[in-house]
Amino acid sequence: MGATTGRVFFTILLSVLSGWLLGYVALKNRTFENIYISLSEVLESVPVITFFPVVLIFFVTDIGGTIGSQLAVIFLVFTAVVWNIWMGIYQAFKTVPENLREVSENLRLGFWGKMTKLYIPFSVPRIAANLIPSFADAMFYITVSEVFSVGNSTYSVFGIGSLIYDLTTAGEYTYAFYSLGVLAAVVVVLTLLLREFAQYSVQRYGLDTEASSNAVRRGRFRIRYSSRLSNAVSPVTKLARYAIRSRAQEAEIEEEREKSHHLKTLGQIIAFVFLIGISYSVFTVISSVPDQTWGYLLSTTPYDLILVGADYLRVGIIAVISLVIALFLGYWLSLHVKTERAIVPIIQTLAAFPAPAYFPLLFAFTYPAVERAFGSFTDEFYVLLLGFISTFYYVFYSYWLGVKNMPHEYWEVMDNLNLSFWQRMSKIVIPSTFPYIVSGLTSTINSAWGGLAIGEYWPDIYDGKTLEVHTGLMKYLALADAQGNLAVVGWLSLIFSIIVVIYSVLFTRKLMDLAREKYVAEEGIYAA
Repeated sequence: MGATTGRVFFTILLSVLSGWLLGYVALKNRTFENIYISLSEVLESVPVITFFPVVLIFFVTDIGGTIGSQLAVIFLVFTAVVWNIWMGIYQAFKTVPENLREVSENLRLGFWGKMTKLYIPFSVPRIAANLIPSFADAMFYITVSEVFSVGNSTYSVFGIGSLIYDLTTAGEYTYAFYSLGVLAAVVVVLTLLLREFAQYSVQRYGLDTEASSNAVRRGRFRIRYSSRLSNAVSPVTKLARYAIRSRAQEAEIEEEREKSHHLKTLGQIIAFVFLIGISYSVFTVISSVPDQTWGYLLSTTPYDLILVGADYLRVGIIAVISLVIALFLGYWLSLHVKTERAIVPIIQTLAAFPAPAYFPLLFAFTYPAVERAFGSFTDEFYVLLLGFISTFYYVFYSYWLGVKNMPHEYWEVMDNLNLSFWQRMSKIVIPSTFPYIVSGLTSTINSAWGGLAIGEYWPDIYDGKTLEVHTGLMKYLALADAQGNLAVVGWLSLIFSIIVVIYSVLFTRKLMDLAREKYVAEEGIYAA
């Protein structure tokens, strides 16, 4: 279990550190930002299964041995946890209040000054909001990563995922059950620790919030800021102290301009490296595929687009259901603290417990009743259910933390004006938490593909039954992977990636820009 959790937290730490750097570069360089966001959207949406050819060719074949297998597993887990952390950091950087940006610019802070006194502190609540979902996503994919196969080749490393797989394969169900118990205990402890950190981050780095402020009882009108607000904006205080210590001279202004130019150059270099890497991968694939195979792949493209459309419909259903439940449940829990303390840890723990480990038992227990209720749509129900339980927590936890991080003054306004539930939701709660909703919903939509990749074709899920949908891109990807047909896997992944790029440009980027321009709750405090 230690090996598994070590891999997970190593990749999370690497994700945070790289996210800070890439997020800042994206903020300063529009060209890199366009490439960075589009590429992140594509890679987050692409299921782990599509990275298997890369893992097989580079890590397992070229590096080989124990080191190659270990690096392969770390890479696969990294692809499962990094994207929503990167998006959360990017969203936080994009929504830093303009007042604070102006202060940092007027004080001529350099890169380290801006990062340590403004951007990193402001991003901590958003990172905390994504830590538990990232941990849950990593645990969800751990059974895929520690034991993976492409065609007839199977690769594994030591860890709880490979141990459960070996015990189940050998028919040692009792020991497999004990292993699941150990996994559950570790997941509960780590989830509670991450939850404590999330609450601390809101209290320490968020503005005066309903969750963190007990200085004034709700219902009493208050104009001044409380001591909590003073503590929450401590980065601003540090900026002021920094200004006293260092007065900017003309040379410093010129140095800042030079640093800005260097950052733009760095962004262009990173973007160029990304393009070179993608181009090399494309060239490698094209040169290895026979002309006859290319003709077949091109002829199936119209049907492939139908497959993508069918899966996008499933993702849309999962996203809408997740969002509706999150909006009402997250707000209701924020008003009922005692219930919240019991329900939220349960949701977080269930989310972190890998669904592939218990879903077959859930399938076996509920199959007779579900089959009677849904008939021929039974498999569709289970695929949507698997997609829901594997991604719901993204938008729920991000939105719930956004509600908890709402400025206390907003709650006072709602109470003093005696707003109804729908007025509160439509005029205050949803607009003020919109950046959190965008961040969480983006991760929910992009990560739902992982659940579909596992559920659309799951042979021998229980007692000889195969969970299988009639039409879906993820199903055909799984079949091609099982047959070792890397050309089909690569072609379907390429089509899917192009569509995701179009989606990210037309939908995700516009929502993020809208969240920054109109729905930054913290700006309302400084504008008051």
